[in-house]
Amino acid sequence: MLAWRSISLWMDQLDEPLSARPALQQDLDVDVCIIGAGYTGLWTAYYLKRLAPQLNIAIVEAQIAGFGASGRNGGWLMGNLLGEDRLLAGSTPEQRRAAYDLLHGIPDEVAQVLEREGIDCDYRKGGVLYCAARYPEQESSLRAYLNKLYKQGLNEADYRWLSPDELASQLRISRPYGAIFNPNVATIQPAKLVRGLARTVEAMGVKLYENSPVTQWRSGEARTLKARIKCQWLVPAVEGYSVNLPPLGRYQMPVQSLLVATEPLPEQVWEQIGLKHGQAFSENSRQVTYGQRSLDNRLVFGARGGYRFAGRLRDNFDLTDSEIELRRYLFGELFPQLQKVRITHAWGGNLGMARRFQPHMFCDRKQGIALAGGYGGEGVGASNLGGRTLAELILERRSPLTEQPWASHDRALHSLPGWEPEPCRWLGYNAIIKSFVHEDQTLANPASAPWRRRLASGVADFMEGFMR
Repeated sequence: MLAWRSISLWMDQLDEPLSARPALQQDLDVDVCIIGAGYTGLWTAYYLKRLAPQLNIAIVEAQIAGFGASGRNGGWLMGNLLGEDRLLAGSTPEQRRAAYDLLHGIPDEVAQVLEREGIDCDYRKGGVLYCAARYPEQESSLRAYLNKLYKQGLNEADYRWLSPDELASQLRISRPYGAIFNPNVATIQPAKLVRGLARTVEAMGVKLYENSPVTQWRSGEARTLKARIKCQWLVPAVEGYSVNLPPLGRYQMPVQSLLVATEPLPEQVWEQIGLKHGQAFSENSRQVTYGQRSLDNRLVFGARGGYRFAGRLRDNFDLTDSEIELRRYLFGELFPQLQKVRITHAWGGNLGMARRFQPHMFCDRKQGIALAGGYGGEGVGASNLGGRTLAELILERRSPLTEQPWASHDRALHSLPGWEPEPCRWLGYNAIIKSFVHEDQTLANPASAPWRRRLASGVADFMEGFMR
């Protein structure tokens, strides 16, 4: 269907027909029912089948595999977890080191699955460059962040500082102050991964029904418009779409992130820029920018989107001129030679943000519900961890995956911290974002007085504290 292909650059690039699998038409009785054919749902099904092939598993998807964030993201497969430093704060140094090694191994685990299952998703493990650029304050904040990482027991094998000259050997930007390099990140073509996983789990015996939105759910049961599914375990794997499955919307707030992609750029342009090995990159502002060089030589670049009152989902991702031009401005500041380049694709997606900005992976055994989510925009890698963890939790196995502070063998769903009621959420979000925008505008202006720069950053730091 043309509408599905226009979801993102990634879906548009697929060399396959985008037709939906048959919808669920009759009642089912299964061991595990998974709601959502995105990364979390598919990874959970995959690892459950690997560990317990006899399980009867069904996935019901409202649209098609890849319709949600799994087919729309920036393609960063990170060996990290949002809020990992706070989650591990109470661990011993040995536990913390083991947990970081587990997280850093996510890209390699995915690579093994890709090799085993024959999934081609343009996987390139070139690491990520967190750049100090655009204004000098980015260098001081990045260096402070690096020192914080080292105090947590990490070292130069995990994160290391690059001088401007060292950075230029990988990426050449207009005003480099240095960068942090983290080798534990890969870039991928996200839609190829989610579509490949869907085919893989089907081949393993998982039933996948598309165009089958769940209208009601409760312990042991999910209903679509035409059928009822009874199950021992129910896995709502919907992330940013949790508002469609009350009461999950209390615990995961949908926010948006927006991206653009340029036309394929000539090789001589990339010789000026770099990124030869599939590195991801960002500049260290609170605009939350992220980019990569796609395998067909486009610049794919995204930045923070927005939040809609009452957690309403954004359905129309035809970006406005101002949304596109903000992203053009940001990447043009890094690469002046691209300021007038043609942008061929612009899109966005809804992602899930948990209160306290910490992901969760747990089983509510009384209700037979298993839940992983709250990845906060870092779900390409975290969802693999979530799927592996949920599989072991459901099967009552104990392993390093299940003993981490973000995982729980038995936790009541209602124990998750909930978001504040409206209008508090909307007012708070917009106040925080306005402080971030003001800071960025102030610091990006070289004529700003030192006291004004300090004040803008101080206010933004204070406002960011409410995100903890």
